[in-house]
Amino acid sequence: MGYKRQIHVGRFLLKGLLYIYALCSLYPILWMVFYSLKNNDEIFVTNPFGFPMNLRVENYRTALTAYNVPVYFKNSIIVTVISVFFSTLFALLFAYAVSRFQFRLKKYLKIYLLLGMFIPVQVLMIPLVKLVRDLGMANTRMAVIVPYIAFNLSFAAMVFTGFLNTIPAELEEAACIDGASIYRCFLEVMMPMVKLVISTVIIFNFLNIWNEFTMALMLLSKEELKTLPLGLMFFQGSFTTDWGAMGAAMVIASLPTVLIYIAFSEQVEKAMTVGAAVK
Repeated sequence: MGYKRQIHVGRFLLKGLLYIYALCSLYPILWMVFYSLKNNDEIFVTNPFGFPMNLRVENYRTALTAYNVPVYFKNSIIVTVISVFFSTLFALLFAYAVSRFQFRLKKYLKIYLLLGMFIPVQVLMIPLVKLVRDLGMANTRMAVIVPYIAFNLSFAAMVFTGFLNTIPAELEEAACIDGASIYRCFLEVMMPMVKLVISTVIIFNFLNIWNEFTMALMLLSKEELKTLPLGLMFFQGSFTTDWGAMGAAMVIASLPTVLIYIAFSEQVEKAMTVGAAVK
């Protein structure tokens, strides 16, 4: 009985710690929502941390009309969707080739691509700016789309390679015996099995690209091309700032990532272990 009681007490304490951690994690989101419904006086003087005294929904109207939030939002959607699609596609094709085909320098090619995960973006910013300028892509959406695809390939390739290495090759051999080509094996045998991993990679790449700031700041200067993280920086005026409207814009910018995480949280949790089988 004493042993069972210790287990019960331990579980109770663990659950309590997890609830406390959940509250600490959720409070910044709640604070940002409260922030977006206050005026400057409430934010800084009378009520900085509590529930809004008056729900100032007009802050959202101001963010959508007085500032370029719809333009920033559209740019973020276009850049993120294109970047996520091609980074996921290229990484999946690379992982399939590395895990199934035999060719010279395969091991070194895999190591070369995965090294991209360990190179800080800041180290490459000056060469990247010069390269984008020389290719004639300066101040276009392609100036950030191409780097986003390149910088997210390493993680996606690692996840896909680790998962494909766990799938028995006999499945494809059986399909080939039945007359399936390599393309049919990929589309009809492998693709249905990696759907969960594809959704996981899409979630991670979406979060990374949607929230990216440094490259957008360096490569985009036209107002009509700025993404949401970059556009939020210019809400602050020279003499006064509508902090409530800025908070509303922050909520709008965070909403897609929060909704995607809530909808696919199970896939995100499984992604923590799916790459452990990399050989």
